[in-house]
Amino acid sequence: MSETIITPIFDVSVPVPALSKGEREYRAFLHMLPGLLATHRGQYVAVHEGQVVDSDANDIILIQRVHARIGYVPIYVGIVSEERQVARVPHYREYRPAGDSA
Repeated sequence: MSETIITPIFDVSVPVPALSKGEREYRAFLHMLPGLLATHRGQYVAVHEGQVVDSDANDIILIQRVHARIGYVPIYVGIVSEERQVARVPHYREYRPAGDSA
């Protein structure tokens, strides 16, 4: 009879890429969202270094004020709401006259 040879399986460890600052701030926002619903519902909040640094009803004014105070650094600005915002990415449509199959 032949003997079965078992080759050991080697372990591959792939390093997990570090999250960008924007992604870290977004995750901090999601983590804080339940508490923010009680205090900032309907307002935009700015998250920097994992903390809410300011809030306002107008997101553009909020961004300008935060950047004036802490500098032009990546921050996350999101509206405090139970509904997720839909991100719309503009794109073009190619026009082809009827009968043009190319």
